[in-house]
Formats: sequence, structure tokens, C-alpha cells
Amino acid sequence: MPSAAVARSGSESTIKTHVSKVLAKIGARDRVHAVIITYEAGIVGTG
Repeated sequence: MPSAAVARSGSESTIKTHVSKVLAKIGARDRVHAVIITYEAGIVGTG
């Protein structure tokens, strides 16, 4: 875990909880699936 992420957001378990909640809200199985969903929705692009 990058130290900046831990320093800004809290413990590793807190970060994992936040990631899990975001994945559940968008209906993603995992982080890769989340990238695919946001790319197909036009929320993120390539470069």
C-alpha cells in the first residue's frame, strides 16, 4: 500500500472497505471490472 494513500485515508482495512463499497455501488466484480464499466460509460478514457 502506498504510504500516501494510508496517510490520507486511514488504515489499509479502511481503504479496502471504501473500495469494496464503490465496487458494490457500480456492480463491479473487482477493480478490473470497475475500469471496464467506467470506460464503457465514457467516464474515463485512454490517456
